[in-house]
Amino acid sequence: MFPLVEFPELVQHYAPFFAEVFSAEAFIEFERYISGLIVSENKTVDGINRLFVVESRNQSSLNRLLTQSPFTLEALNRARLNVLDRQPGTRLKPKGVLSVDDTLLMHYGQDFEQIANLFDHVSGSYVWAHDLVTLHYSDDETDYPALFQLWKPVELEKLEAGLRSAQVPIKASKEALKGTEPRKWRGYLLGVWQRQQKKHPDLQVLYDSKLIIAQQLLQAWRSAHPDLDLPVTFDNWFTQPAFCRFLDQTLHMAYVGTLAETDKVNLRAGQITLGEFAKQLKEEHLAAIQQGGKPVFQKNTFHFKGKRETYYSYCNTHQIHTFGKQRLVINYRQADLSDNPTFFTSNRLIWQAIGITRIRRHRWPVEVYHQEGKAEGLDQYQLRDFDAIQRHVALVAVVYSLLRAAQHDPDLHLKLQRQLKITLEGSPAAWRRVTQAQSLWCLGLLISAGLMQGQTLHQVMDPLIHAMCRT
Repeated sequence: MFPLVEFPELVQHYAPFFAEVFSAEAFIEFERYISGLIVSENKTVDGINRLFVVESRNQSSLNRLLTQSPFTLEALNRARLNVLDRQPGTRLKPKGVLSVDDTLLMHYGQDFEQIANLFDHVSGSYVWAHDLVTLHYSDDETDYPALFQLWKPVELEKLEAGLRSAQVPIKASKEALKGTEPRKWRGYLLGVWQRQQKKHPDLQVLYDSKLIIAQQLLQAWRSAHPDLDLPVTFDNWFTQPAFCRFLDQTLHMAYVGTLAETDKVNLRAGQITLGEFAKQLKEEHLAAIQQGGKPVFQKNTFHFKGKRETYYSYCNTHQIHTFGKQRLVINYRQADLSDNPTFFTSNRLIWQAIGITRIRRHRWPVEVYHQEGKAEGLDQYQLRDFDAIQRHVALVAVVYSLLRAAQHDPDLHLKLQRQLKITLEGSPAAWRRVTQAQSLWCLGLLISAGLMQGQTLHQVMDPLIHAMCRT
């Protein structure tokens, strides 16, 4: 990548809003780090450090930002959200939606604190990774991470001691797994812990599972925004009875979850799977259409992110096995119902299919953030220290949020259009390319100025080349 001869305009524009978070020295390192995350293709500390001609420093300076600087993640996150709140386009809105999801930050090797061998559903294999749980905000104009936390693997010795202290029985026949099959032993202890929490609520403090982290993030959000009643949506993994009850009964939040075709619904005729129920409804629907009757699946159209979407929906209140009374929506995308159905559930029993589907549609942006966030360096760290990794993740969230804010910032648009003479629009990835182009423009200006002052091309390029090739 070409060297940076000054901080990108986007960084200069937004960095002052973070000045109070850092000491004077750490603030410069903050500017360097987020500049590198945006511009560099190599998101490691070494890769970022190599970019700079102006503000050229030893790599240890950037390392200290992540490992020793006294700033707090809470202060950094408040400053980030305050920047987003300054623009109407990125401000929280009454029709916004929260979503919960997690993603694996994969690495080769085990030499990272709190890394674990986790199952990757994409590759169908176990990989070494950290697991990031994100609470994401989305509306039709924007989306960005609201809160997030890295999951830590369970401490088995602590968990076992806590279960025994609470006099929870542990089968003697399972004890042998501790030495012979540690993964099964871990699964057994976690299963006991999960089942016993109703009888022993104090057991929850022994381990922060992904579901508990999600609860904590939502509780923190609810406390910070008591007057903003936003629904929350999530995929099938998070759609578990205890989690849904926590949202409904403790936080009093509306939710839209995702069910699988193997989940069961209790009907007057008995209990059947949702897949079987959808098949029955489809047959009734097609028969009604043939006979000129009322269709079972109604056509629903709404706008999502400026685009018109159409679904064919069944919506009614049912008893869902282990969940209780829920609003159930079954959706098809094709008018002839030839595609596979999706199943959504909500605790708001008067809501209609169009509203439930619109809310559930806003779960997708958190997937996009995890994908684009990795392009910004979310999983490209080489740091071993867990606290330093959390700081890196938080700084990537800053970068993503600034790229989101830039889309709606007329003052920044004006500055960049004067320089680049291009139309500014698009996704965070597009704004990353704009920032790279603006940095290239600054490099071109530096070279041009040197030549106009009578320097040879070699004289102009020599310090740049040496900066890039330094060890």
